[in-house]
Amino acid sequence: MTLEGEFSGKSVLVTGAGGGLGRALVDIFSTRGARVIACDQSRDAMVGLPAASTHVFDLLDRAVMPDAVKAIVEQDGLPDVVVNNAGWTRAETMAALSLDSIEREVDLNLTGVMAFTNAMLEAMGADAKGAFVFISSVNAISHFGNPAYAAAKSGINAYARAIAVEYGRRGIRANVVCPGSIRTPAWDHRIAKDASIPGKLQRLYPLGRIVNATEVAEAVAFLASNRASGITGAVLPVDAGLTAGCLPFIDDILGG
Repeated sequence: MTLEGEFSGKSVLVTGAGGGLGRALVDIFSTRGARVIACDQSRDAMVGLPAASTHVFDLLDRAVMPDAVKAIVEQDGLPDVVVNNAGWTRAETMAALSLDSIEREVDLNLTGVMAFTNAMLEAMGADAKGAFVFISSVNAISHFGNPAYAAAKSGINAYARAIAVEYGRRGIRANVVCPGSIRTPAWDHRIAKDASIPGKLQRLYPLGRIVNATEVAEAVAFLASNRASGITGAVLPVDAGLTAGCLPFIDDILGG
């Protein structure tokens, strides 16, 4: 089965388009015929993207959200697919939490995403159809650290289900992809502290490796496509088996 042209004639909006996963998302949708609308917090972050248009706004700046959505719709029309990919975390343990880090991570990963999506849903009106795919995290399923980020991503899962249930009869689908660890530049600060981290990660994953950005993008493209026309409100881990169970317990305790 060839997927070339699968999104021909459709527009796909991707937030956080300049990041490691964002670039993989832009690539896969553009390769499959979509007109990609790339969004990020700076123009420099999106240099080199195969996108039809680019828009700059910051999800932390709530006041600009209505104007950002208005500018997108005026320039590019209503998107057929919205991929909410933008996200960020640094407070990695409970001990690292402060009021400032809680506010920043929840604002970016949950409140900002909801504000942008609500504005887009309002612009779409009562008769619009479309697919929303949210990039959440395995941290929303089990605890792997980053508590504020995890709480925000758990909120994303709930928010996507709300859209699926309340807007399904309008022809809108909403689904979630929960990646495990992906080797993108987001890991650079950890590996700079401990070069053995990639090897340690492999031991935790049943597939013996972490996933790559293309594998996550493939899942997003599927959920955004007509092949998934009967799927809404789903939460799909793409995590090399991490959330299926605890492999180190098998190895260390049961002698597997």
